[in-house]
Amino acid sequence: MTTWIPDGTPETPQRLSGATRLFPIIGDPITHVQSPIWLTRTFAERGHNGICVPMHVPEGALDAVMAGLTATPNVDGILVTMPHKHDAFTYCSTSTDRAGRSGVVSVMRRNPDGTWHGDMLDGLAFVKAQQDHGATIHGSRALLIGTGSAGSAIAIALIEAEVRELVVHDTDLSRVIGVLDLLETMDPGRARAGTADPTGFDLVFNGTPLGMGDKDPLPVDRTLLTSSMFVGDVVSGHGTTPLIAAARSVGCGTAAGEHMVSAVQDLMADFMLGRRSEQ
Repeated sequence: MTTWIPDGTPETPQRLSGATRLFPIIGDPITHVQSPIWLTRTFAERGHNGICVPMHVPEGALDAVMAGLTATPNVDGILVTMPHKHDAFTYCSTSTDRAGRSGVVSVMRRNPDGTWHGDMLDGLAFVKAQQDHGATIHGSRALLIGTGSAGSAIAIALIEAEVRELVVHDTDLSRVIGVLDLLETMDPGRARAGTADPTGFDLVFNGTPLGMGDKDPLPVDRTLLTSSMFVGDVVSGHGTTPLIAAARSVGCGTAAGEHMVSAVQDLMADFMLGRRSEQ
């Protein structure tokens, strides 16, 4: 039997064999994802013979890929990243209430009958990362930039964590309206639309891809950040983003995308192995 070391260290060996269970992560782009190392290591630490592998799945190829993965019995779960989180929901026969609210999934696992069960963990992981690094969510005023698949999940999690007020901003007004309509059913009057001006907020969060590209603008004006704010960024796999660097330069508490990636690993492993209570 071959021993494979996912991160090049002897602490987390993973035995590969014909019995190894597969958990691909699908997306485009895919080179920046960190779950193949993190989740494979988490499985090894739990004594589960599973491996997470990256699959570059361009937009438009999801039907063919899902047909192949569904027909492959040793694929026990799928991690979903951009741009497939909305479309992947349609392949789920069952889902958590959390995923059902937004029609988005970040993880899928096999049901006993071979169909797929989905959940959306991005919001839970993002909020956990902020709290683990010093943010106070309960009772705070939060500005969230971005209402796409990740942003909408973060918005839901922030309302569940009882922010005092949530202001959301996106260049796509239709997405803002959709998210606000959803949040209104959860906690009427707690969320509203606004600008990207962070002035007066306790929490400033980026839920957009801004920061993935070298020439991306910051999601907020760096000159308006103050040391009393806590700043969180969803972008991972690209080092310290300009937003996080700007926030740290003025003394803000921060949680980077890598912290969210770290926070989500146990959540994903629990979900894939059926060891998590779900909503």
